[in-house]
Formats: sequence, C-alpha cells, structure tokens
Amino acid sequence: MKAALTGLLTVLLFSASSDDARADLRLCNKTDSQVGVAIGYKDKTDWVTEGWWNLASNSCETLVPGSLVSRYYYIYAVDYDQFGEWGGRAFMCTREKEFTIRGIEDCVARGFERTGFFEIDTGEQSSWTVQLTEPVQQGTGGR
Repeated sequence: MKAALTGLLTVLLFSASSDDARADLRLCNKTDSQVGVAIGYKDKTDWVTEGWWNLASNSCETLVPGSLVSRYYYIYAVDYDQFGEWGGRAFMCTREKEFTIRGIEDCVARGFERTGFFEIDTGEQSSWTVQLTEPVQQGTGGR
C-alpha cells in the first residue's frame, strides 16, 4: 500500500522574455527521488490521461509541447524511491504501464485504475512550469 506523501507543491509561471522562447507545460522534479508523472487534460472532444514520464532527481520534462490550449491541466505523480505520491480530488483513469486513455468515466469497469489528480490552473497562460519539491519535514525546527 502506498504511503501518502505530504509534498510541498509549488506552481510557477514561466514567462517568456523573447520571441524565440518555447511555450510548453513543463514539470520539474526538484526532489532527491525518481518520480513518475501522469497528466490529464481536455482536448477538443474528450478528457484524456497520459503517462508515464519518468523524471530523474532534479530534472525537468515537457509534458505538453507548444502553446497551451487549455486553462486547466491535472497532474498525478509517484515518488518511486520514497513510495509517496502527489495527488488530488480530480479522479481520472490510469494504469501501471505507459498509457493514453480517452474518457474519465468508469475507469475500473474499463480495466483501469481510478486515480486522484491535482489541478493546475494556468490562468490561460501559453506556458507553465510545475515544480514538485521535497515534502515538508515536520519537527525539524526553523523555517
């Protein structure tokens, strides 16, 4: 059974300063662990979930290349080394192996897992970066 990780999640707007800058949805793993990431979003006709991107410690990956067309994206991440996760209350379909799944209804009946994703509100920006950071250590004092 997975232990829930109480991770500090920081969402940052990455603003482009030149015409050459790429517009993407990127996720940066700022932890000391390898992390697996799945994404959910609404395309022109349906909800879609995709996974897995495997990010090494302190690395970044583009999840959605090009200018963002949706305001809301949904992320679920698993810490492979600490056996924790970053999730939320937006339930979508996933599976253990690489996947692209259309639709978020009846996940279990269709042979998938029902997984809670957290919401990213890009504010309709064309570029956005999400950073997963180490969990906040309790009882260590200081700030």
